[in-house]
Amino acid sequence: MTVSDSVTVGVLSLHTSKETKAILNATEELGHDTEWLRTENTAVSVADGSATLEPSVDVIANRMLLSNTEQPCEELGLASALSGLVPMLNGPQSVLTAIHKMSTATTLAADDVRVPDVTLALGNAKLNESRSRYGEEAVYKTAIGTHGGGTWKVGRDDPINAKVGNRYAFLQELIDREDERHRDVRVYVVGGEIIGAMYRYAPDNDWRTNVALGGAVENATDDLPEEARDMARRASDAIGLDYAGVDLVEGDEGWFVLEVNPTAGFKGLYEATQVSPAPYIAKLAIERAGGEVDDERVRELSAVLDDSQPSAKPPEASTFGGESAVIGYTEEVVLSGTSGSKTVLAKSDTGATRTSIDTSLAADIGAGPIKSITRVKSGSSKTSKSRPVVDVVVGVGGNQHTVTASVEDRSHMDYPVLLGRDILENYQVDVSRRIDRDAADKPEEEE
Repeated sequence: MTVSDSVTVGVLSLHTSKETKAILNATEELGHDTEWLRTENTAVSVADGSATLEPSVDVIANRMLLSNTEQPCEELGLASALSGLVPMLNGPQSVLTAIHKMSTATTLAADDVRVPDVTLALGNAKLNESRSRYGEEAVYKTAIGTHGGGTWKVGRDDPINAKVGNRYAFLQELIDREDERHRDVRVYVVGGEIIGAMYRYAPDNDWRTNVALGGAVENATDDLPEEARDMARRASDAIGLDYAGVDLVEGDEGWFVLEVNPTAGFKGLYEATQVSPAPYIAKLAIERAGGEVDDERVRELSAVLDDSQPSAKPPEASTFGGESAVIGYTEEVVLSGTSGSKTVLAKSDTGATRTSIDTSLAADIGAGPIKSITRVKSGSSKTSKSRPVVDVVVGVGGNQHTVTASVEDRSHMDYPVLLGRDILENYQVDVSRRIDRDAADKPEEEE
Protein backbone atom coordinates (compact mmCIF):
# COMPACT_ATOMS: atom_id res chain seq x y z
CA MET A 1 0.00 0.00 0.00
CA THR A 2 1.32 3.42 -0.86
CA VAL A 3 0.88 6.60 1.18
CA SER A 4 -1.72 7.79 -1.33
CA ASP A 5 -3.83 4.72 -0.53
CA SER A 6 -4.21 5.66 3.13
CA VAL A 7 -7.51 6.93 4.50
CA THR A 8 -8.19 9.15 7.48
CA VAL A 9 -10.36 7.68 10.23
CA GLY A 10 -11.98 10.11 12.66
CA VAL A 11 -13.14 8.91 16.06
CA LEU A 12 -15.98 11.05 17.41
CA SER A 13 -15.47 11.07 21.17
CA LEU A 14 -15.80 14.16 23.38
CA HIS A 15 -14.57 12.17 26.39
CA THR A 16 -11.31 10.32 27.05
CA SER A 17 -11.45 6.54 27.29
CA LYS A 18 -9.36 3.42 26.76
CA GLU A 19 -11.61 2.44 23.88
CA THR A 20 -11.24 5.68 21.93
CA LYS A 21 -7.47 5.69 22.33
CA ALA A 22 -7.21 2.01 21.38
CA ILE A 23 -9.17 2.50 18.14
CA LEU A 24 -7.01 5.47 17.13
CA ASN A 25 -3.78 3.63 17.91
CA ALA A 26 -4.90 0.49 16.05
CA THR A 27 -5.79 2.56 12.98
CA GLU A 28 -2.29 4.06 12.87
CA GLU A 29 -0.70 0.64 13.38
CA LEU A 30 -2.66 -0.53 10.35
CA GLY A 31 -1.01 2.18 8.26
CA HIS A 32 -3.74 4.81 8.11
CA ASP A 33 -4.24 8.34 9.38
CA THR A 34 -6.38 9.43 12.32
CA GLU A 35 -8.21 12.41 13.75
CA TRP A 36 -9.73 12.55 17.23
CA LEU A 37 -12.90 14.62 16.83
CA ARG A 38 -13.15 16.56 20.08
CA THR A 39 -14.24 19.89 21.47
CA GLU A 40 -10.83 21.43 20.78
CA ASN A 41 -10.63 20.78 17.03
CA THR A 42 -14.03 20.04 15.49
CA ALA A 43 -16.27 22.41 13.53
CA VAL A 44 -18.95 22.11 10.84
CA SER A 45 -19.55 24.92 8.36
CA VAL A 46 -22.01 25.60 5.56
CA ALA A 47 -20.82 28.30 3.15
CA ASP A 48 -22.09 29.06 -0.33
CA GLY A 49 -24.28 25.97 -0.25
CA SER A 50 -21.42 23.60 0.61
CA ALA A 51 -20.99 21.82 3.96
CA THR A 52 -17.54 20.96 5.32
CA LEU A 53 -16.17 19.23 8.40
CA GLU A 54 -12.98 20.31 10.10
CA PRO A 55 -10.76 18.35 10.49
CA SER A 56 -11.28 16.51 7.23
CA VAL A 57 -11.82 12.74 7.55
CA ASP A 58 -12.93 9.95 5.23
CA VAL A 59 -14.99 7.99 7.78
CA ILE A 60 -16.10 8.40 11.41
CA ALA A 61 -16.27 5.81 14.17
CA ASN A 62 -18.93 7.10 16.56
CA ARG A 63 -17.94 6.70 20.25
CA MET A 64 -20.22 9.38 21.72
CA LEU A 65 -21.32 8.55 25.28
CA LEU A 66 -24.95 9.61 25.58
CA SER A 67 -26.39 7.75 28.55
CA ASN A 68 -25.04 10.04 31.29
CA THR A 69 -25.98 13.35 29.66
CA GLU A 70 -29.19 15.16 30.55
CA GLN A 71 -29.92 15.97 26.91
CA PRO A 72 -28.57 13.19 24.67
CA CYS A 73 -30.37 14.72 21.68
CA GLU A 74 -27.72 17.47 21.59
CA GLU A 75 -24.98 14.91 20.88
CA LEU A 76 -27.22 12.86 18.61
CA GLY A 77 -27.90 16.00 16.58
CA LEU A 78 -24.18 16.59 16.25
CA ALA A 79 -23.60 13.02 15.14
CA SER A 80 -26.44 13.35 12.66
CA ALA A 81 -24.86 16.48 11.16
CA LEU A 82 -21.52 14.73 10.73
CA SER A 83 -23.03 11.52 9.34
CA GLY A 84 -24.52 13.55 6.50
CA LEU A 85 -21.03 14.57 5.40
CA VAL A 86 -18.97 11.36 5.66
CA PRO A 87 -19.77 7.68 6.32
CA MET A 88 -20.25 6.91 10.03
CA LEU A 89 -20.01 3.63 11.91
CA ASN A 90 -22.78 3.34 14.51
CA GLY A 91 -24.92 6.04 12.96
CA PRO A 92 -27.15 8.28 15.09
CA GLN A 93 -30.47 6.54 14.38
CA SER A 94 -29.08 3.15 15.39
CA VAL A 95 -27.43 4.61 18.49
CA LEU A 96 -30.71 6.29 19.48
CA THR A 97 -32.47 2.93 19.30
CA ALA A 98 -29.69 1.22 21.25
CA ILE A 99 -29.34 3.68 24.14
CA HIS A 100 -33.09 3.67 24.82
CA LYS A 101 -33.67 0.22 26.30
CA MET A 102 -37.39 0.16 25.57
CA SER A 103 -36.73 1.10 21.96
CA THR A 104 -34.20 -1.72 21.84
CA ALA A 105 -36.74 -4.19 23.22
CA THR A 106 -39.49 -3.26 20.76
CA THR A 107 -37.08 -3.33 17.80
CA LEU A 108 -35.72 -6.75 18.75
CA ALA A 109 -39.18 -8.19 19.40
CA ALA A 110 -40.33 -7.00 15.98
CA ASP A 111 -37.37 -8.88 14.47
CA ASP A 112 -38.17 -12.09 16.40
CA VAL A 113 -35.20 -11.78 18.74
CA ARG A 114 -36.30 -13.01 22.17
CA VAL A 115 -36.29 -10.41 24.98
CA PRO A 116 -37.71 -10.48 28.53
CA ASP A 117 -41.26 -9.21 29.02
CA VAL A 118 -41.22 -5.44 29.64
CA THR A 119 -43.73 -2.67 30.33
CA LEU A 120 -43.18 1.08 29.99
CA ALA A 121 -46.11 3.34 30.83
CA LEU A 122 -46.29 7.11 30.61
CA GLY A 123 -48.20 7.40 33.88
CA ASN A 124 -47.68 5.98 37.38
CA ALA A 125 -51.10 4.35 37.66
CA LYS A 126 -50.73 2.49 34.38
CA LEU A 127 -47.25 1.23 35.28
CA ASN A 128 -48.32 0.01 38.71
CA GLU A 129 -51.33 -1.75 37.18
CA SER A 130 -48.91 -4.00 35.31
CA ARG A 131 -46.82 -4.85 38.39
CA SER A 132 -48.75 -8.05 39.19
CA ARG A 133 -47.68 -9.59 35.87
CA TYR A 134 -44.04 -9.76 36.96
CA GLY A 135 -44.17 -12.01 40.02
CA GLU A 136 -42.63 -11.45 43.43
CA GLU A 137 -39.50 -9.76 42.04
CA ALA A 138 -39.03 -7.65 38.93
CA VAL A 139 -36.32 -5.51 37.37
CA TYR A 140 -37.03 -1.77 37.31
CA LYS A 141 -34.85 0.29 34.94
CA THR A 142 -34.48 3.75 33.57
CA ALA A 143 -34.93 3.66 29.82
CA ILE A 144 -31.51 5.29 29.44
CA GLY A 145 -28.75 4.24 31.83
CA THR A 146 -25.19 2.95 31.95
CA HIS A 147 -22.81 0.74 33.94
CA GLY A 148 -25.73 -0.93 35.70
CA GLY A 149 -26.87 2.37 37.19
CA GLY A 150 -30.57 3.21 37.13
CA THR A 151 -31.38 -0.47 37.63
CA TRP A 152 -33.19 -1.87 40.65
CA LYS A 153 -34.68 -5.19 41.71
CA VAL A 154 -38.09 -4.41 43.21
CA GLY A 155 -40.59 -6.42 45.22
CA ARG A 156 -44.30 -6.61 44.57
CA ASP A 157 -45.11 -3.81 47.04
CA ASP A 158 -42.18 -1.47 46.34
CA PRO A 159 -43.36 1.93 45.02
CA ILE A 160 -42.40 2.72 41.43
CA ASN A 161 -42.91 5.72 39.18
CA ALA A 162 -43.20 6.08 35.44
CA LYS A 163 -40.14 8.33 35.61
CA VAL A 164 -36.92 8.38 37.61
CA GLY A 165 -35.94 12.02 37.56
CA ASN A 166 -36.45 13.19 33.99
CA ARG A 167 -36.12 9.74 32.44
CA TYR A 168 -38.81 7.18 31.78
CA ALA A 169 -38.51 3.88 33.60
CA PHE A 170 -39.99 0.46 32.94
CA LEU A 171 -40.59 -2.95 34.48
CA GLN A 172 -38.78 -5.98 33.13
CA GLU A 173 -39.17 -9.68 33.79
CA LEU A 174 -36.40 -11.05 36.00
CA ILE A 175 -34.64 -13.86 34.13
CA ASP A 176 -32.71 -16.20 36.43
CA ARG A 177 -31.99 -19.86 36.99
CA GLU A 178 -32.70 -21.39 40.37
CA ASP A 179 -29.80 -22.34 42.65
CA GLU A 180 -27.18 -20.95 40.26
CA ARG A 181 -24.89 -17.96 40.68
CA HIS A 182 -26.34 -15.10 38.68
CA ARG A 183 -24.48 -14.44 35.45
CA ASP A 184 -25.02 -13.12 31.98
CA VAL A 185 -22.84 -13.01 28.87
CA ARG A 186 -21.57 -10.12 26.79
CA VAL A 187 -20.83 -10.85 23.18
CA TYR A 188 -18.82 -8.29 21.21
CA VAL A 189 -19.92 -8.11 17.58
CA VAL A 190 -18.05 -6.12 14.91
CA GLY A 191 -19.25 -6.07 11.31
CA GLY A 192 -21.53 -9.04 11.96
CA GLU A 193 -18.70 -11.19 13.32
CA ILE A 194 -18.21 -12.25 16.94
CA ILE A 195 -14.86 -10.95 18.20
CA GLY A 196 -15.13 -12.39 21.70
CA ALA A 197 -17.51 -13.20 24.52
CA MET A 198 -17.33 -13.23 28.31
CA TYR A 199 -19.44 -14.49 31.15
CA ARG A 200 -20.06 -11.81 33.78
CA TYR A 201 -20.78 -12.86 37.35
CA ALA A 202 -22.46 -10.65 39.93
CA PRO A 203 -20.27 -9.54 42.86
CA ASP A 204 -21.17 -10.52 46.42
CA ASN A 205 -24.35 -8.86 47.73
CA ASP A 206 -25.44 -7.76 44.27
CA TRP A 207 -27.34 -9.27 41.35
CA ARG A 208 -26.00 -7.04 38.57
CA THR A 209 -23.03 -8.31 36.60
CA ASN A 210 -21.55 -5.09 35.22
CA VAL A 211 -17.75 -4.96 35.31
CA ALA A 212 -18.01 -1.31 36.39
CA LEU A 213 -19.78 -2.53 39.55
CA GLY A 214 -17.19 -5.17 40.40
CA GLY A 215 -18.54 -8.12 38.43
CA ALA A 216 -16.13 -10.98 37.71
CA VAL A 217 -15.45 -12.09 34.12
CA GLU A 218 -14.61 -15.39 32.42
CA ASN A 219 -13.83 -16.22 28.81
CA ALA A 220 -16.95 -17.52 27.05
CA THR A 221 -15.81 -17.25 23.42
CA ASP A 222 -15.38 -20.99 22.83
CA ASP A 223 -18.07 -22.08 25.29
CA LEU A 224 -20.95 -20.00 23.96
CA PRO A 225 -23.80 -22.06 22.43
CA GLU A 226 -24.71 -21.41 18.82
CA GLU A 227 -28.16 -20.18 19.88
CA ALA A 228 -26.58 -17.34 21.86
CA ARG A 229 -24.11 -16.54 19.08
CA ASP A 230 -26.87 -16.31 16.53
CA MET A 231 -28.99 -14.10 18.80
CA ALA A 232 -26.08 -11.71 19.37
CA ARG A 233 -25.46 -11.30 15.64
CA ARG A 234 -29.16 -10.89 14.89
CA ALA A 235 -29.59 -8.34 17.68
CA SER A 236 -26.71 -6.20 16.45
CA ASP A 237 -28.06 -6.36 12.91
CA ALA A 238 -31.64 -5.57 13.95
CA ILE A 239 -30.56 -2.42 15.80
CA GLY A 240 -28.33 -1.47 12.86
CA LEU A 241 -25.03 -1.17 14.76
CA ASP A 242 -21.67 -1.74 13.12
CA TYR A 243 -20.15 -2.72 16.48
CA ALA A 244 -21.89 -3.55 19.73
CA GLY A 245 -21.66 -5.33 23.04
CA VAL A 246 -24.74 -7.57 23.17
CA ASP A 247 -25.82 -8.69 26.65
CA LEU A 248 -27.70 -11.98 26.94
CA VAL A 249 -28.95 -14.07 29.85
CA GLU A 250 -29.98 -17.72 29.97
CA GLY A 251 -33.25 -18.66 31.62
CA ASP A 252 -35.12 -21.92 31.95
CA GLU A 253 -36.71 -21.28 28.54
CA GLY A 254 -33.47 -20.47 26.74
CA TRP A 255 -31.56 -17.28 25.92
CA PHE A 256 -32.84 -13.68 26.04
CA VAL A 257 -31.22 -10.45 24.81
CA LEU A 258 -31.09 -7.85 27.59
CA GLU A 259 -29.32 -4.89 25.96
CA VAL A 260 -27.36 -3.89 22.86
CA ASN A 261 -24.62 -1.40 23.77
CA PRO A 262 -23.19 0.93 21.09
CA THR A 263 -20.25 2.05 23.25
CA ALA A 264 -19.52 -1.12 25.22
CA GLY A 265 -16.18 -1.05 27.04
CA PHE A 266 -13.18 -3.17 26.13
CA LYS A 267 -11.58 -3.63 29.56
CA GLY A 268 -13.64 -6.56 30.83
CA LEU A 269 -13.62 -8.36 27.50
CA TYR A 270 -9.86 -8.01 27.18
CA GLU A 271 -9.35 -9.20 30.75
CA ALA A 272 -11.42 -12.30 30.05
CA THR A 273 -10.36 -13.14 26.48
CA GLN A 274 -7.09 -11.29 25.82
CA VAL A 275 -8.74 -9.94 22.68
CA SER A 276 -9.25 -6.23 21.97
CA PRO A 277 -12.05 -5.23 19.57
CA ALA A 278 -10.18 -2.01 18.64
CA PRO A 279 -8.28 -3.31 15.57
CA TYR A 280 -11.45 -4.91 14.21
CA ILE A 281 -13.34 -1.61 14.55
CA ALA A 282 -10.41 0.19 12.90
CA LYS A 283 -10.43 -2.35 10.05
CA LEU A 284 -14.18 -1.87 9.53
CA ALA A 285 -13.78 1.91 9.42
CA ILE A 286 -10.83 1.78 7.03
CA GLU A 287 -12.63 -0.57 4.64
CA ARG A 288 -15.81 1.51 4.84
CA ALA A 289 -13.76 4.43 3.50
CA GLY A 290 -12.31 2.31 0.68
CA GLY A 291 -8.97 1.52 2.31
CA GLU A 292 -7.27 -1.83 2.75
CA VAL A 293 -5.78 -3.64 5.74
CA ASP A 294 -3.74 -6.75 6.44
CA ASP A 295 -6.05 -9.21 8.26
CA GLU A 296 -3.13 -10.97 9.91
CA ARG A 297 -1.92 -7.66 11.30
CA VAL A 298 -5.42 -7.04 12.71
CA ARG A 299 -5.23 -10.35 14.59
CA GLU A 300 -1.78 -9.52 15.90
CA LEU A 301 -2.89 -6.12 17.16
CA SER A 302 -5.98 -7.59 18.85
CA ALA A 303 -3.71 -9.37 21.34
CA VAL A 304 -2.83 -6.00 22.91
CA LEU A 305 -5.14 -3.33 24.32
CA ASP A 306 -3.04 -0.29 23.42
CA ASP A 307 -4.63 2.62 25.27
CA SER A 308 -1.55 4.84 25.28
CA GLN A 309 -1.99 8.50 24.38
CA PRO A 310 -2.63 8.63 20.61
CA SER A 311 -0.84 11.11 18.39
CA ALA A 312 -4.23 12.29 17.13
CA LYS A 313 -5.22 13.89 20.43
CA PRO A 314 -5.46 17.62 19.72
CA PRO A 315 -3.76 20.10 22.05
CA GLU A 316 -5.99 21.24 24.89
CA ALA A 317 -7.62 24.62 24.45
CA SER A 318 -6.07 26.69 27.21
CA THR A 319 -8.92 29.18 27.01
CA PHE A 320 -11.18 26.69 28.70
CA GLY A 321 -8.66 25.48 31.24
CA GLY A 322 -8.73 21.81 30.25
CA GLU A 323 -11.33 19.30 29.15
CA SER A 324 -13.26 18.71 32.39
CA ALA A 325 -16.23 20.79 33.49
CA VAL A 326 -15.82 22.73 36.72
CA ILE A 327 -17.87 22.00 39.81
CA GLY A 328 -17.92 24.04 43.01
CA TYR A 329 -17.26 23.14 46.63
CA THR A 330 -21.05 23.22 46.98
CA GLU A 331 -23.51 22.60 44.17
CA GLU A 332 -27.24 22.23 43.64
CA VAL A 333 -28.00 18.66 42.57
CA VAL A 334 -31.10 16.66 41.66
CA LEU A 335 -31.41 13.23 43.30
CA SER A 336 -33.81 10.68 41.82
CA GLY A 337 -34.95 7.26 43.00
CA THR A 338 -37.81 4.88 42.34
CA SER A 339 -40.46 7.07 43.98
CA GLY A 340 -39.45 10.67 43.28
CA SER A 341 -36.84 13.41 42.87
CA LYS A 342 -35.56 16.25 45.04
CA THR A 343 -33.31 19.24 44.44
CA VAL A 344 -30.84 19.73 47.32
CA LEU A 345 -27.45 21.25 48.11
CA ALA A 346 -24.43 18.97 48.03
CA LYS A 347 -20.83 19.32 49.19
CA SER A 348 -17.88 18.09 47.11
CA ASP A 349 -15.35 15.87 48.91
CA THR A 350 -12.46 14.62 46.79
CA GLY A 351 -11.29 12.53 49.73
CA ALA A 352 -14.42 10.39 49.73
CA THR A 353 -14.52 7.40 47.41
CA ARG A 354 -18.29 7.10 47.36
CA THR A 355 -21.17 9.58 47.24
CA SER A 356 -23.21 9.68 50.46
CA ILE A 357 -26.82 10.74 51.01
CA ASP A 358 -28.93 11.39 54.08
CA THR A 359 -31.17 8.58 55.35
CA SER A 360 -34.38 10.64 55.23
CA LEU A 361 -33.60 11.94 51.75
CA ALA A 362 -32.96 8.39 50.52
CA ALA A 363 -36.35 7.32 51.88
CA ASP A 364 -38.14 10.32 50.33
CA ILE A 365 -36.92 9.63 46.80
CA GLY A 366 -36.99 5.84 46.99
CA ALA A 367 -33.22 5.36 46.69
CA GLY A 368 -32.92 1.65 47.02
CA PRO A 369 -33.78 -0.90 48.02
CA ILE A 370 -30.66 -1.44 50.14
CA LYS A 371 -28.49 -3.76 48.07
CA SER A 372 -25.56 -4.39 50.41
CA ILE A 373 -23.52 -3.13 53.33
CA THR A 374 -20.14 -1.54 52.68
CA ARG A 375 -17.23 -0.28 54.73
CA VAL A 376 -16.88 3.44 54.11
CA LYS A 377 -13.84 5.53 55.08
CA SER A 378 -14.05 9.29 54.84
CA GLY A 379 -11.23 11.44 53.54
CA SER A 380 -10.74 13.07 56.94
CA SER A 381 -10.60 9.90 59.01
CA LYS A 382 -8.58 6.69 59.00
CA THR A 383 -11.43 4.74 60.56
CA SER A 384 -14.25 3.14 58.59
CA LYS A 385 -17.89 2.44 59.32
CA SER A 386 -20.44 -0.01 57.95
CA ARG A 387 -23.18 1.68 55.94
CA PRO A 388 -25.94 0.45 53.66
CA VAL A 389 -25.59 1.36 49.98
CA VAL A 390 -28.33 2.07 47.45
CA ASP A 391 -28.65 3.03 43.81
CA VAL A 392 -29.44 6.65 43.04
CA VAL A 393 -29.38 8.97 40.01
CA VAL A 394 -27.58 12.28 40.61
CA GLY A 395 -28.02 15.23 38.25
CA VAL A 396 -25.12 17.68 38.49
CA GLY A 397 -23.27 19.99 36.14
CA GLY A 398 -25.63 19.30 33.25
CA ASN A 399 -25.00 15.55 33.47
CA GLN A 400 -26.69 12.58 35.08
CA HIS A 401 -24.67 10.02 37.05
CA THR A 402 -26.04 6.68 38.18
CA VAL A 403 -24.07 5.68 41.28
CA THR A 404 -24.25 3.35 44.25
CA ALA A 405 -24.31 5.74 47.20
CA SER A 406 -23.88 5.04 50.91
CA VAL A 407 -26.67 6.05 53.28
CA GLU A 408 -26.08 7.73 56.64
CA ASP A 409 -27.78 10.11 59.05
CA ARG A 410 -26.63 13.53 57.86
CA SER A 411 -29.34 15.48 59.71
CA HIS A 412 -26.68 17.05 61.94
CA MET A 413 -24.59 18.11 58.92
CA ASP A 414 -24.93 21.19 56.73
CA TYR A 415 -25.51 19.26 53.50
CA PRO A 416 -27.73 16.20 52.93
CA VAL A 417 -25.49 14.97 50.10
CA LEU A 418 -21.74 14.52 49.88
CA LEU A 419 -20.36 14.07 46.36
CA GLY A 420 -17.53 11.53 46.27
CA ARG A 421 -14.94 10.66 43.66
CA ASP A 422 -17.41 8.36 41.88
CA ILE A 423 -18.91 11.61 40.54
CA LEU A 424 -16.13 14.17 41.03
CA GLU A 425 -13.70 12.23 38.83
CA ASN A 426 -15.65 13.68 35.91
CA TYR A 427 -15.01 17.29 36.97
CA GLN A 428 -12.49 19.83 38.16
CA VAL A 429 -13.39 21.01 41.66
CA ASP A 430 -13.08 24.74 42.37
CA VAL A 431 -13.18 24.96 46.17
CA SER A 432 -13.63 28.74 46.04
CA ARG A 433 -16.97 28.40 44.29
CA ARG A 434 -20.01 27.91 46.53
CA ILE A 435 -23.54 27.93 45.16
CA ASP A 436 -24.97 28.69 48.62
CA ARG A 437 -22.77 31.67 49.47
CA ASP A 438 -24.69 34.93 49.51
CA ALA A 439 -23.54 37.37 46.85
CA ALA A 440 -23.04 40.06 49.51
CA ASP A 441 -20.48 37.89 51.25
CA LYS A 442 -18.27 37.54 48.19
CA PRO A 443 -15.02 39.55 48.40
CA GLU A 444 -14.80 42.55 46.12
CA GLU A 445 -12.32 42.46 43.30
CA GLU A 446 -9.47 44.96 43.43
CA GLU A 447 -9.42 47.51 40.64
